[in-house]
Amino acid sequence: MTTVQADSTVLVHYLIYLSDGSVAENTYHSQSPVKFVLGDSSLSEPLEQGLLGLKVGDKVSITLTPDEGFGWPADANLMNIPKAHFPEDLELEEGLIVGFSQPNGVEIPGLIRRLMGDLILVDFNHPLAGQTIKMDLEILEICL
Repeated sequence: MTTVQADSTVLVHYLIYLSDGSVAENTYHSQSPVKFVLGDSSLSEPLEQGLLGLKVGDKVSITLTPDEGFGWPADANLMNIPKAHFPEDLELEEGLIVGFSQPNGVEIPGLIRRLMGDLILVDFNHPLAGQTIKMDLEILEICL
């Protein structure tokens, strides 16, 4: 039977839990399964290690510290953006997540942290930065 190897592509469903037990993300109900490519630097080493040797149908729980998961919030990812750069019809409020297009066409989310007159403080840190998380994963398919 095929097992997950260091260069495998795997199709998984997963749940991400925060330390208080709340669910931060759930692909079973809100999205399609997700494809991970081991060895392409998109996954942390502890997450990859936790997947090695698993077979289709296997389930695993992996706990990741901020250093192993989404990193720590960085002040460099906080930006003051002039209010004039936002659409006039957008109702700006703290806690609102807004999509920002990068020059390469990729859109990244930014969280409005503070309204400061003509400036808006936007946080581009990953929403799970600084969090210890638990991931429950189920292997659906393995492509070698």
